[in-house]
Amino acid sequence: MRWIIGILINAVIFIALAGFFEGFQVTGIGAAILASIILSFLNVLVRPILIILTLPVTILSLGLFLFVINAITLMLTDKIMGSSFEISGFGMAFLASIILSACNLIIQKAIFEPKRKA
Repeated sequence: MRWIIGILINAVIFIALAGFFEGFQVTGIGAAILASIILSFLNVLVRPILIILTLPVTILSLGLFLFVINAITLMLTDKIMGSSFEISGFGMAFLASIILSACNLIIQKAIFEPKRKA
């Protein structure tokens, strides 16, 4: 259930990003949900490999390089989705990864944390 909620939250964030930035385009809610599902699979399969390969850089940057890894997974999602999910470049993917991480952190603290305490 938590995975489905996370998928839907990411889809809403994708649509919001598409509304605010010219370089981020999503054709509809279906494309946003599919992109969110693809991103979650990439986060499970590809992200751990990238983290291990870039571990020295991640440690030296005190974890800030993880935003670059998130941007890479967003770019991979863009390539897999084709024209229904477009990110104009790496800079836009980097900005989107920062916003996506911040929104997910806020939503997780607001929604999921109170449920654990109860």
